Amino acid sequence: MRREEGRSIKEIASLLGVSPSSVSRWVTDIELTAEQHAALQSRNGLHERQLQARAARSTKARALRAKAQAEGRQRARSADRLYVAGCMLYWAEGARNRNQLIFTNSDPEMVQVYVSFLRRAFGVERDRVRLTCNLFADHEERQREIEDFWLETAGLSRNSLCRSTVNHYSRHSQKKRKNKLPYGTCRIVVNSTAIAQTIYGSIQELAGFDRPEWLDLPI
Repeated sequence: MRREEGRSIKEIASLLGVSPSSVSRWVTDIELTAEQHAALQSRNGLHERQLQARAARSTKARALRAKAQAEGRQRARSADRLYVAGCMLYWAEGARNRNQLIFTNSDPEMVQVYVSFLRRAFGVERDRVRLTCNLFADHEERQREIEDFWLETAGLSRNSLCRSTVNHYSRHSQKKRKNKLPYGTCRIVVNSTAIAQTIYGSIQELAGFDRPEWLDLPI
């Protein structure tokens, strides 16, 4: 309806019986053509103001990300060893995301250092951390044991545990991975734009480079 018919967010919300805010999230990446914008304008005198408000929100959010990166650069100049280690770990092993920290690894000590970094440097409470175990077929019989292993390693309770994923072997794999990763891998997720952007700023300061595109990473 948005892409092909050029309908407004309010129209879609009314037709589907959902809130406009939900529709706004669903269609955030869909750009309307000039003709569709013109058609909306003719149907809805508020459309232009809606576009302006959306642009203002986007500009404000980007400014907040830039501020967090600047604060990260400042923190890096007087950082202790754990802070430096945590930033470098995330640079090497973390996913690039605008609003989330996603860290995946199979090394228990590395996971411990990373979680300690989040808790000490940013005061991240345990209930804000989500942990997912990525297992292989030969781990299924030990799933509970492996989940408990990673929860204990990260210092988390089962309240933080998300549903584990199991990668089954293909017919052609000959089970070459068997026993190579006795506990699979562990994924740690924290939702925070401010923390993510602060770490990106610190990484750039510590490593001596500028990566402007990190301000506009995908959501």
